[in-house]
Amino acid sequence: MSKAFTRIGKDIVMAVKEGGPDPDTNARLRAVIQNAKAVNMPKDNIERAIKRASDKTQGDYKEVLFEGYGPHGIAILIETATDNNTRTVANIRSYFNKYGGHLGTSGSVEFMFDHTCNFRINAEGIDPEELELDMIDFGAEEVFIDDDGILIYAPFECFGAIQKELESRGIEILSSGFERIPQVTKELTPEQVEDVEKLLEKIEEDDDVQNVYHMMKE
Repeated sequence: MSKAFTRIGKDIVMAVKEGGPDPDTNARLRAVIQNAKAVNMPKDNIERAIKRASDKTQGDYKEVLFEGYGPHGIAILIETATDNNTRTVANIRSYFNKYGGHLGTSGSVEFMFDHTCNFRINAEGIDPEELELDMIDFGAEEVFIDDDGILIYAPFECFGAIQKELESRGIEILSSGFERIPQVTKELTPEQVEDVEKLLEKIEEDDDVQNVYHMMKE
């Protein structure tokens, strides 16, 4: 939970620095606040994070993508939000080196993953099939219902258009986000899986790391 709050806190800082502290005029901030509520982040925490981000003395975070290979040739993508790229590079490289992998160059792994966006909306009073037909025009590729609402999946670049359309229809967005889905996955033995998981766990512990993706078959 604390890791989720830290991640969202950084998202708030980046959103406010980019578009200002008013969620009514900052679509990215609106999305982050929805996600904060989805993980039960207290309202006071959200308001404090926005206030902190508005302070000119608050450092800025940069989104940096790291690419590499873990043990047994498993491709790994790491999304970070850092205020000190030199530190983050050194840390990420040390994790790969220590656990039998190596940090790659930009573009060496990213092409193996599809960058997607997703929305979870309130299903009340909505026909998923009808919604899917409508959302196809805005780039949606998949719409389905589960216990927690309706999920919409689309390519990364369609996020803004779908967010705008859902809001214009007064549809409640419960949460939204981005994923990098491996185009192929690789099956490993239990011992090999353990090797890769040691590296993944170490990477995920780093405070600068927001998300980690890999091509190991789950």
